[in-house]
Amino acid sequence: MRTPRHRELRWPGQCHRASPWAGRQRAAGRAVCPQLLVAILDSMRKQEVRNGGEAGQGHGAGSPAEQVKALMDLLAGKGSQGSQAPQPPDRTPEFPLRPHSNDVRIKRHREALLNRTGGGAEPGSPSPRLTSLLLVEGLTDLQLREHDFTQVEATRGRWCSTRTIALDRLFLPLSRVSIPPRVSITIGVAGVGKSTLVRKFVHLWARGQAGKDFSLVLPLTFRDLNTHEKLSADRLVRSVFPRAGEAGLASAALTRVLLVLDGLDECKTPLDFSNTVACTDPRKEMQVDHLITNVIRGNLLPEASVWVTSRPGAAGQIPGGLVDRMTEIRGLNEEEIKECLEEMFPEDQILSGWVLSQVQADRGLYLMCTVPAFCRLAGSALGHLHRNRPGPQDAELWPPRTLCELYAWYFRTALGGEGLEKGKASPRIEQLAPGGRKVVGTLGRLAFHGLVRKKYVFYEPDLKVFGVDLALLQTALCSRFLQREETLAASAAYCFTHLSLQEFVAAAYYHSASKRAIFDLFTEGGMSWPRLGFITHFRSAAQRAMQAEDGRLDVFLRFLSGFLSPRVNALLASSLLTQGEHQGYRAQAAELLQGCLRPDVAVCARAVNILHCLRELQHTELARNVEEAMESGGLARLTSPPHRAALAYLLQVSDVCAQEANLPLCLSPGILQSLLPQLLYCQSLRLDANQFQDPVMELLGSVLSGNDCRIQRISLAENQISNKGAKALARSLLVNRSLTTLDLHGNSIGPQGAKALADALKINRTLAFLSLQSNVIRDYGARALAEALATNRTLSVLHLQSNAVGPVGTQWIADALKQNRSLKELMFSSNSIGDGGAQALAEALKVNQGLKSLDLTANLLHDQGAQAIAVAVRENRALTSLHLQWNFIQAGAAKALGQALQLNTSLTSLDLQENAIGDEGASAVAGALKANTTLTALYLQVASIGAPGAQALGEALAVNRTLEILDLRGNAIGVAGAKALANALKVNSSLRRLNLQENSLGMDGAICVATALSGNHGLQHISLQGNHIGESGARMISEAIKTNAPSCTVEM
Repeated sequence: MRTPRHRELRWPGQCHRASPWAGRQRAAGRAVCPQLLVAILDSMRKQEVRNGGEAGQGHGAGSPAEQVKALMDLLAGKGSQGSQAPQPPDRTPEFPLRPHSNDVRIKRHREALLNRTGGGAEPGSPSPRLTSLLLVEGLTDLQLREHDFTQVEATRGRWCSTRTIALDRLFLPLSRVSIPPRVSITIGVAGVGKSTLVRKFVHLWARGQAGKDFSLVLPLTFRDLNTHEKLSADRLVRSVFPRAGEAGLASAALTRVLLVLDGLDECKTPLDFSNTVACTDPRKEMQVDHLITNVIRGNLLPEASVWVTSRPGAAGQIPGGLVDRMTEIRGLNEEEIKECLEEMFPEDQILSGWVLSQVQADRGLYLMCTVPAFCRLAGSALGHLHRNRPGPQDAELWPPRTLCELYAWYFRTALGGEGLEKGKASPRIEQLAPGGRKVVGTLGRLAFHGLVRKKYVFYEPDLKVFGVDLALLQTALCSRFLQREETLAASAAYCFTHLSLQEFVAAAYYHSASKRAIFDLFTEGGMSWPRLGFITHFRSAAQRAMQAEDGRLDVFLRFLSGFLSPRVNALLASSLLTQGEHQGYRAQAAELLQGCLRPDVAVCARAVNILHCLRELQHTELARNVEEAMESGGLARLTSPPHRAALAYLLQVSDVCAQEANLPLCLSPGILQSLLPQLLYCQSLRLDANQFQDPVMELLGSVLSGNDCRIQRISLAENQISNKGAKALARSLLVNRSLTTLDLHGNSIGPQGAKALADALKINRTLAFLSLQSNVIRDYGARALAEALATNRTLSVLHLQSNAVGPVGTQWIADALKQNRSLKELMFSSNSIGDGGAQALAEALKVNQGLKSLDLTANLLHDQGAQAIAVAVRENRALTSLHLQWNFIQAGAAKALGQALQLNTSLTSLDLQENAIGDEGASAVAGALKANTTLTALYLQVASIGAPGAQALGEALAVNRTLEILDLRGNAIGVAGAKALANALKVNSSLRRLNLQENSLGMDGAICVATALSGNHGLQHISLQGNHIGESGARMISEAIKTNAPSCTVEM
């Protein structure tokens, strides 16, 4: 992964190139040529004459010599400060500017930019996507190596970074002790809005509403730069700002200039920072790529800030050490997709709603709609489809369900004259077929060879080389695919309206040409006679796509496969394809594609793309078999390379896997290893009970350590992980920034594994849930975790059940809780903390005001320990849930808890089940319920409670208005107790669930409860099982409850 340097955190000697603020004086003599100075001064004199000298009246321009000196000082880094030390520039220039001559020229420059970016009208409100960019730390392997579509699909349209920066702060320091970035890069997939962002920013700067730090903004596109064979830094500035120097570069007050370079991915020659010779002479003519390399390095225009926009893959040309700040434009979220479609059809909400429902029906298409350009293209095709419902012959062909089907409909939309005037009937497709074939023949070869050569912008010489008829480009049909843009050099640049349209047209050309070509279309060589045949050309395309490391032919191959599907053939049979021609090739193509799925160590993105191609081909048997095996739990038997690739594909596109990839009991270490590149982008992974051992944890650790890891939750319960595996996972937690949940219960990590994880928690700032249940960490492991809790501020849930932790380890945990404020839930059941550990925790609860839930089930507390906890509950104001089940608690502790409940105002759930508190203890708790107003759940199962205890509880329920759950299962309240509770139910309105299972109620007791419900409208569930009522009695009571309380469900 390429990581940008951070100027805010740079240490001496860290960066291999000099700071842009250092050593500027020595550049003064070479920063600008004498001829440029003469031109500047001459133009300034002429301008002052034209303005009647008014521009100079306010501040005094000074003599020509003074002006030259000021300019030289500025370019040398001195400005008007008279010091070699860098000083923070004035960050609050207002617009309009001060009325001197240079400001007049800057004002004219602003006006010119306003005209270029949409006129002087107030711009519409920019999208939140464009006003708040994602701050990223560098390029991931996925971004560097894969096609834009693959990036969106693999990440499920989600963006990893949660740090954002406002557009108006894009070039400002991140902190008070940092300096502004010199080189900034903004990345985004094709069609996400990079050029729109640049236009918005330039427009806002021209209006004085953004970028106020900059005295001058010079926006250039690589489409402009491509028109030059050679260029100097002087000419570069003049090309966008013809009066270079006149606009105020001679004024010492102007200290910051922003050079905008939009669309690095469209540069005709890749930047080569390793082999480009350094140049500091601004007059020297050189190749454009060499010039840009020297500008970015700071050899030329060292005082200027540089802002580059690019698709992610091309941005990797710039070494991370030269990048001070990297940002990313995120795609559309669900609400923004809806808004985008509504803006397309503002007068027809039904239509926009229908289009939205169609794209949502297919997960793959919906994911791609996170890209605005794709969303608009899909909306255009589907909107036309809805307005012009297909005839009976096409009824089975809509709506589109694959990428090629969508683009086939778009082609038909363009061919059918979507732009015709309303009221005119569209001509028949058969009448337009020659035009469609001509467009593909004209643009297809251009699109195909441009794709092969990574060329996405074309100029008139390119069009002539590929025999493109310029007159044809003026037609409405061509304009739907190819757009024309004027460059600053007064020549025209052409590009496809979206990269995917270039790929679609290229595939259509290849499909057509391969049926008659007698040479390899990729190299235009290798003559062979007779003709090679379509399948041979298809094999060549598949092989080249598999070999392309950057994935640039992936979507091309999808479209090429799609042209062989029956639905696409039927759609385009009258315009682009021959009816039924797919039938002779489809089966062979499917077999050929599956043959590309070799038994590699890992399932690469190329292999997953083959599954996309098979879907385009409507050959889905392989994916369907794997999906059925996932649902039935039979995935373990499908281990072949094609099955692995299909599983990786489903992890991307399946609606079920989108929420959680649930793969228990089915993965071998080998299969897991092959799936690692795809698991990297799963949001939630459940890999329980797969018998994974430590070597597999090394693999998973490498995945979790990746900066492009998107895994948020991972469960590895019931595997065979020891301390070595835990250490591997711990190392990954030191750098991981996505994982929030890690479940390791039921392994054997031991004390050393717990210590490794604890050490990681001292540094990790994202993990919020950690389960180490049943891992035998003992007191040593508990001590290590306690040390981590003393400093960690993000962990909120910690499960340590069944870990053989005794009083000593508990004391360490308790001491940590006195300092920790982030932990909300501590599961500490089934250890052996005893009375001593309980007393330590009680002391901690008196101080801790963050813990919400504490589970001390089965810890041998006895009365002494429970009484200590009760005293703490009286003082604690944070705890809401307390579990003391099965702790040999008796009436004494129950009384103490009753007294605590009368004073406590936070506890909502108390679990005392399987403790012999008896009637005396139950009466004490019941007495507390008369005063307590916060407790909503009380669990007293198997607590040795008889009729007296039940009667006390009944009296409390008649008064209490907050308790919602009362569980008395497994006691012996009998008929008398049932009658007491029945009387309470007649007046109680808060209770929602009542469990009287196995309480010796008999027929009489059950009838009492059933009849009492006639006046109770709050109870929703009651259990009377195990009370020896008999079948006839059960039916009678059930009918009585249905009559008296129809909304209440009963278990008999």
